Amino acid sequence: MSTAPRRKLIAGNWKMNGLSGSISLANEIRDGAAGLREGVDLLVCPPATLVAQVSQALKDSPVAVGGQDCHPEESGAHTGDISAEMLADAGARHVIVGHSERREHHGETDALVKKKVAAAHRAGLVAVACVGETRAQREAGEALAVVRSQVQALLDQSVNSQNMVIAYEPVWAIGTGLTPTVDDVAEVHAAIRDVLVSVIGAEEAGRVGILYGGSVKPSNAQELMAVENVDGALVGGASLKAADFLAIARAC
Repeated sequence: MSTAPRRKLIAGNWKMNGLSGSISLANEIRDGAAGLREGVDLLVCPPATLVAQVSQALKDSPVAVGGQDCHPEESGAHTGDISAEMLADAGARHVIVGHSERREHHGETDALVKKKVAAAHRAGLVAVACVGETRAQREAGEALAVVRSQVQALLDQSVNSQNMVIAYEPVWAIGTGLTPTVDDVAEVHAAIRDVLVSVIGAEEAGRVGILYGGSVKPSNAQELMAVENVDGALVGGASLKAADFLAIARAC
């Protein structure tokens, strides 16, 4: 497998937070990004109503912008939905798909998430595809099997390091303040890498970024980012404070 260093990606998922005044948050992140070391990329994913405004604020900066979800279709009678093409047109370069909150609250299946991955690629976006187990699944010893199955369901030969990032977010750790042990994170990320190898080959699999998400904060970021096969973080609540988000990026 390729041992070339992968760039770290720190992605902020603002979730359903932010009004026009939140452009100041994007500006703070943009200004703070200048002090980061080489090899660390930043991505912010505001709500769809702000993608265009945030994209404009971050134009010509090193901070990329992404959406939080997309519909599988390019257009059509899908009231309230947004297509990957619309996100790209608004300035997005990435889109989160398959987040556990979408899976749990909107009934999204692996099959639907795969269609959204394909939609992202169709629009020229990088898919940030989320996987992760529930507390019950981990306690039953099923965490690795669940995550392997979710990753396998998302992959085909079209996937590569330029159009896909995997984000491991144990469902029970999101927004709870709880995090798995470093050994647990290493084990799951290694399993994800193995699945990538089996589908797209060792060389390309070695280039695909795998993020950790789930109660990432400045106090635990350095330990988590040092784990093998952890190539950055998908950050929730801490991404709503520029100082915390940038501190996580500096921990890489």
